[in-house]
Amino acid sequence: MFKMLRRLLEAKRSGAKPILFTLSQAPDEAKEMGAGAMELGNGTGVSEFVLLGLASRPATRRLLFPLSLGIYLATLLGNLLVSLLSRQDPRLRQAPMYFFLAHLSLADVGFTTAAAPTALRTLAFGSWAVPYAACLAQSYVFITFGVLENFLLAVMAYDRYLAVCCLLRYTALMSPGRRWGLVGASGGLAQLHALLHTLLLARLPFPARPRLRHFFCDLRQLLALAGGDTWPNHAAVLAEGSLAVLGPLLLVAGSYGRIVATLAQLPTARGWSRALSTCGAHLAMVALFYGTVIGLFIRPAGHYAPWQDMVTTLLYSTVTPLLNPFIYSLRNQEMRGALRRVLGRGAAPQGA
Repeated sequence: MFKMLRRLLEAKRSGAKPILFTLSQAPDEAKEMGAGAMELGNGTGVSEFVLLGLASRPATRRLLFPLSLGIYLATLLGNLLVSLLSRQDPRLRQAPMYFFLAHLSLADVGFTTAAAPTALRTLAFGSWAVPYAACLAQSYVFITFGVLENFLLAVMAYDRYLAVCCLLRYTALMSPGRRWGLVGASGGLAQLHALLHTLLLARLPFPARPRLRHFFCDLRQLLALAGGDTWPNHAAVLAEGSLAVLGPLLLVAGSYGRIVATLAQLPTARGWSRALSTCGAHLAMVALFYGTVIGLFIRPAGHYAPWQDMVTTLLYSTVTPLLNPFIYSLRNQEMRGALRRVLGRGAAPQGA
């Protein structure tokens, strides 16, 4: 059916008679779809997408712009500071937990930076036109860093499981080579995940100048605007996308289930206190991230709402990266001590 529609489109452009049939002679299904399909150009013919942004009223945009800019700058500063401390401080650099935290902070920087610049532009200037190639690239980068953060949270849960349940073998099990291997595998899988969705998206036709009710090129809204056969795209989002979200979440749940089972065998509450001091911050990050992501992707059929999607995306792409550094630093004595040492206000570490 879609091959016939493409032939109709080519015939209309060339002015020639369609090879298979004219629209007046087409079957009923082709008549219903023909008019909409003929208004679409192929994917490579679309020159740009128009982002309508967070707000249409100038007064609202003037209010939101400084707030959004402040949140973005605070996110950059907080996450870059956490990554710097984790890499530069001798005590933190030797701990696997802070090795993964440094990469998680960098993933947060990339995640929020993928969408924040276009969001700020729409707030400053109203609607904003994004070239077709740049829109696909933005979607690819956003998906990559979002999935990378998802995998790193699972890796950090596995690290906490080894630290609590395999304490005597922890250093050997979480060697530098294994740390880099886990981070590298997470990055590679995230890029394959994003590449799959981007390639499936690139084959779809779009209207001549599509308008997105969003502040960046969001995959779900791009699919809502696309013509042609979007079934493979939706199948990939449902199957492979769900696996990329639920798989790490199950690993997180399994790791903490083993931690609870191990702590339940201890005769005193000291083990619980120690475990909560090392796992509490990670659990808070997991709750923030997965709470918003699951709310976005697990929704009853027929309840697609662009405004709700935009607000939910804003939460997990902006608020979560903003809060992560504060969750790990405000109640973490090691992080505060590293900050004092880096700034020169604390005693130098022994043996440094």
